Amino acid sequence: MFCFLVLSDVARTSRGSFRQLHNSTIKPGFPVPIKTSDPGVQKAARYGVYTYNNSSNDIFLFKESCINKATVQIVRGLKYNLDVDICRTECTKRKHPSLDRCHFQKHKKLRQTFRCYFEVWLIPWLQRVEVLVSHCQ
Repeated sequence: MFCFLVLSDVARTSRGSFRQLHNSTIKPGFPVPIKTSDPGVQKAARYGVYTYNNSSNDIFLFKESCINKATVQIVRGLKYNLDVDICRTECTKRKHPSLDRCHFQKHKKLRQTFRCYFEVWLIPWLQRVEVLVSHCQ
């Protein structure tokens, strides 16, 4: 149920972004810069973080701390290319809380930050989201 809500929100946000991009002079398939504050970028970054957390062996959840750069392409939907900093939170994976309620790690020895590159493909009319690339270092 939670995953469906996330996908619904991403698709709903992306429809607006898709209309906005569709009415512009952007050529399909060509990546263009987009504001990191764009709601579609924010949702795509969160989905990339969920994917990272699901594949990580860390006991703590990570959350995006800064979206450094974002581009978007119109390719059978919207493909976001994101450069994101993620940081360890105080929330453990066992409790499965909402990342919105997780604060960044305060203990100096437990703090950890990674720079990540995510490619997130949204197909709003199918309510489908795929993280094509998730690379963090």
